[in-house]
Parts: sequence; C-alpha cells; structure tokens
Amino acid sequence: MATHPPSASTRRSSSQTTAVDADVIIVGAGPTGLTLAAELAIAEVDVLVLERRPDQQLDGSRAGGLHARTLELLEQRGALEPFLAAGSPAQIVGFAWLPLDISDFPTRHPHGLALPQQDIERQLLAWVDALKVPIRRQAHVVRIVPEGEQVQLQLADAQVLRARWVVGCDGAHSIVRRQAGIPFEGSDASISHLLAELRLRETPPWGLRRDAHGIHAIGPLPETNPTASEGAPAAPRVRVMLTEAAAGRTTAPSLDDLRQRLCEVYGQDFGAHDATWLSWFTDAARQASAYRAGRMLLAGDAAHVHYPTGGQGLNLGMQDAFNLGWKLAQVVHGISDATLLDSYQRERHPVATRVLQNTRAQSALLRTDAQTDALRDSVATWLGMHEPRVAVAAMLAGLDVHYDMGQGHPLLGRRVPDLLLHTADGPTQVSTLLRAARPLLIDLGVQDGIDIGAWTHRVRMINAECRDRWVLPVFGEVTPPHGLLVRPDGHVAWVSEGTSAGLAESLMQWHGCTTAESPLAASNDGRSFI
Repeated sequence: MATHPPSASTRRSSSQTTAVDADVIIVGAGPTGLTLAAELAIAEVDVLVLERRPDQQLDGSRAGGLHARTLELLEQRGALEPFLAAGSPAQIVGFAWLPLDISDFPTRHPHGLALPQQDIERQLLAWVDALKVPIRRQAHVVRIVPEGEQVQLQLADAQVLRARWVVGCDGAHSIVRRQAGIPFEGSDASISHLLAELRLRETPPWGLRRDAHGIHAIGPLPETNPTASEGAPAAPRVRVMLTEAAAGRTTAPSLDDLRQRLCEVYGQDFGAHDATWLSWFTDAARQASAYRAGRMLLAGDAAHVHYPTGGQGLNLGMQDAFNLGWKLAQVVHGISDATLLDSYQRERHPVATRVLQNTRAQSALLRTDAQTDALRDSVATWLGMHEPRVAVAAMLAGLDVHYDMGQGHPLLGRRVPDLLLHTADGPTQVSTLLRAARPLLIDLGVQDGIDIGAWTHRVRMINAECRDRWVLPVFGEVTPPHGLLVRPDGHVAWVSEGTSAGLAESLMQWHGCTTAESPLAASNDGRSFI
C-alpha cells in the first residue's frame, strides 16, 4: 500500500499559531471518517480523529462490500491491493435483490468486492496508521461550540479540544449535525428487518425467501471457531434476516424475538442459539438539508441514511470523503478560500438524494402484495434489457456520477477513465498519476501548447499519448480529448478540444489563486500537496 506520511519538518504550524489541537478534527472512525483522515493526511493537514469505540471492532459484519467506483478511488491512492487480497470480486450489483451484471463495464474494475465492514475498516485503519494519523478512542463528544475561526469540542470527560474545522462522520445520530442545528429531513420507516449472526442446531432452508410475511434470508458465515469449547463440532454460524411484522421498533431485539419470528415465518426456530449480533434496520430515509454550517461539515451517514438495499451507504460515505478531502485541505493550507467548500454540498447532496430515491423505489419493490409482484416482474424484465441494466447498475456502482461544471465535452464533470498513457518515462495508468492527491494536467496534444506558469508548483503536468478508446459508463464512446485537468478526486474539471482556452479559469476555480497572489502557496518546499 502506497503511503505519503507527513513530515514533521514540513507540516504546517497553524496549530501552534492558533492554539488548536488540530487543523481538522474528524468525529467518527468508521469507513467515512477513516477515508477522510487518509485524504487529509496525504495532503499534509494536521488531523485528529475522535472515536467512541475503544477499538476498531464491530459487532456483526454490517455492510458487505465495496462498489466499483470506490475501488477506482482507492486505486488512485495506491491503497487498493490489501482490499482486493482480503475480499472476493463480485461482478453483479443488486437492485431490489435483482442481480445486474457489470462485467462489461468500461472500467479496470468491472466488479464489486464482497468484504464485511469489519474487514473494510481494518484495511482503512492500516492505511491511516501508516499515515500516522492520531485516533483518540473512547472520546465521546457532548458539545460543540463555534468560536470565531475555531470550533470547540467538549468531551464527556470534561476535556476541551479545539480545531479550525470539524467534520461529523459520526453516523445517523450525529452529534455534529445536531450541534450545528442542521435539519435531518426525510421519511419514517415503513419496513423493519431483524438481522442476526448466530448458530443453528438444525439445517435451515438456505437463501432468499419472499412470501406474505416479507423478504427473508438465511446464509452461512465463515467459521472462525469451528470447534466448541467442549471439543464437539460447533453448529454452523449463519446470518439471518427477517422482515418484522411491523415497523417502528424502538428497543433492541433479543434472541427470543428472533426465535419467535423464525417460527412465524419458517414454522420453527432451527435451534437458534449463541447470537453474537442482533440488530434491526429500516427503510427510513433522511438527508441533511446542508452539509456545512460555518466550520462544521458532515459526511457519510451523518449526512444521509437510507434503506441499505444495493449496498450503497458505505460507498456513498467513502466517496463523500474523497470529494471533501482535497477541498478542505486546500482551504486549510490557504490555497483556496472557504467558498470552495460550497462545491462539496453542491456536488454530493444531489448524489445522495438520488440514492435515497432509488432505495425508496427498491423498498417499494420488496412489498409482497399482488400488485407489487406484478410490478417487480415487469421491472425484472426491463432490467434484463441492455440499456436499463447499464443505467441502473452504473448508478448503483457509482460509475455514472456527473458533477455539473457547465456545458462542454462529455468528460467534463465525470470520472476520468483509467486509461494507459504513453509518456517519455514509459507507460503509466492515469490512476498512478493521482496517488499524491494532486491536480493532474494531461497534455495529449493541445494545439497552442500549455503553460501553467504560476500553478507549476501545485499542479502535476504530464505530456502523453493515449491509444485507447475513451468510453464512459452509460454515455458510451466520446471524442478523444486534447488535454484534461483532473481534480484529486479523479473528476475532470477542464477538457481541451484543441486549444488551452478556459484552462486558467478552471485552475483558478478549483485550485486557488496564483503564486503571486498567495505567499503561502509560493513556497515550494517539496510537500506533496501544495
């Protein structure tokens, strides 16, 4: 795994001059918080993570994998290989439990990765540890108070911490969101599911079951302790999901609740025992009305929650972090003013809105009345056709995200294809050139030449030839560009269709003022970011 640990000799000293404990404090060390911490550390931002858990352990496997776009983003940082080694590729995504093939998608990763959240967090933690990001555990934030250019955080143990910026990656019940006074609007639950990991003494009917009670599933789990303490073989560990009789549960489920529901659905409880995890989830859908309030920002489940079908939530949060990280770093370093952060909400809020919309649709398709059965059959037929399959699967996999950057070439605002470039130093993938999380300018034959002048120290420029076709998911093949400006998150901010027209404006918009205007940025001290 490639890392870029910050150097103490080159790290900015703002924490000393402004008496803060860190430039950025992240509340929450789940997948979103850890991803954001890594992005900020690569950009040499002084960052501290606060986490309530005493360690990174989770009860239960939780979320089940990574989508194709998340794999692309991890590869852009040289962090992907440990995830691939730990998980299992899966060339389908699911819409309302209907499988959609993505093996023909134009990406180097035409697949997802089956990997429990516990293992995802383990790999992310290793990345963050290599970057030497401090994580303060058993840190329970109870109050957050803005103080001019700082934010004060009070912990349950009465300790007070200060930061220039605070990012809430602390889940659906986010203290950061509540303290910021940001509304969390949406719809209440209409469906509730029991979820458990336990042992069964009798063999159940494996797989998915859809009946008048709802959607249910029983599947085996990898066995980590195959032998019982008395020396006899242990009963198999399984994961059970059962639709509850009614939504609106307010108390934690018990093993007795699960046994009762098994009997109602299957006619017996299969000798259920030794539950290691019991939980429940619903189709409640909510989204923060704003992702920023002053110096407080939200990402991941703190900003949006929804029905987990399609496995989009964890990936959506990690992709929030890749969008926010480089922008917040530029603001911390004085490269860009705080208005750059407005683009975070402008770009990511609609993406989450669309996820909430499609998960509501999936929830509706999982109902068990005759009318829904007919609709589900029709949807299954439509999704069996090429174009609907591609459109829906690309949405679920996160490959079709298009940020509005105005009119122009189809690549503008979309993810850059990870093509092979031929350079004076030999062939290289676009993703390899993005590992330092710096803006990337690719000259593929701009007719009037490119002179980035004042941005030379900030933007990596490369002259290259590309012999591959330029193909976008859903959109299809596009005219090869003469040049590209690629943001650190892999989205295209400028496209040359022949000349360098518009490049300076795009550089100014996304990557700050010129050297002459910024004494801070004028220092080229070898740091990876500015």
